Amino acid sequence: MNVLGNLLSRALAVPVMVGPRKHQGIELKSEPEQETMRQAGRIVATVLKEISELVQPGMTTADLDDHAERRIRAMGAKPSFKGYHGFPGSICASINDEVVHGIPRKRKVIKAGDLLKVDTGAYYDGFHGDSCITIAVGKINTKAQKLMDAAEAALYAGVAQALPGKTLLDIAGAVEDSIRASGYTVVEEFTGHGVGRNLHEPPSVFNFRTKELPNVTLKPGMALAIEPILNEGSKVTRTLRDRWTVVTCDRKLSAQFEHTVLITEDGQEILTDRSQI
Repeated sequence: MNVLGNLLSRALAVPVMVGPRKHQGIELKSEPEQETMRQAGRIVATVLKEISELVQPGMTTADLDDHAERRIRAMGAKPSFKGYHGFPGSICASINDEVVHGIPRKRKVIKAGDLLKVDTGAYYDGFHGDSCITIAVGKINTKAQKLMDAAEAALYAGVAQALPGKTLLDIAGAVEDSIRASGYTVVEEFTGHGVGRNLHEPPSVFNFRTKELPNVTLKPGMALAIEPILNEGSKVTRTLRDRWTVVTCDRKLSAQFEHTVLITEDGQEILTDRSQI
């Protein structure tokens, strides 16, 4: 799940005086904590893989939400999103021009040709996992397929830079370059974030180069949610009257992928890797 910039700004402003190991206010996870996060990430990956195989035209986004909550709880975790700042679902389900934070609804019917974004998180034994996928429902058109492919490519361009000794700006630059090379626009209002004891922790993980981003050097033990969001047209968005669902102002398509990534001593580990399920 993405968070609004002001929420991240407040998180970054909290002084750190005591507690776990920190690097520039960012918590470094111990080996036991990393193992717990692997379990949280595996739960999230399992649920998203199941949803990608389950979804079909005629289902509602509430059907997918029910499945996600049931499976998350069955695996010994709690849905990270449900109740978070008042959000009513266990998943965010955003279709076509909906960018992020779509509320699951019984009347929201999924149709063939839809581009469906499903974002979810699991809280397991004190730690969170967080991931998002974009799903092609049935056969989608070429424009939608290209956008979806570009979003996934941008994610892995960022993940490739998530290495010890690299910086947050290395991730941001790689994501931005990948998106712009594909001819799409970066949604700048929402960012990635740290993940751990809290669903959203420092640092902000931007998807474009900016002077607002502290150029933090990545250290082993950091866990980051990298989550590029691409629009087919303008980057400008608006929030609907439900105060959650964000849509493109020009009604063109949007796509997103996200992984929780752990920085290790010799590289990185994708904790929400569905290919390992």
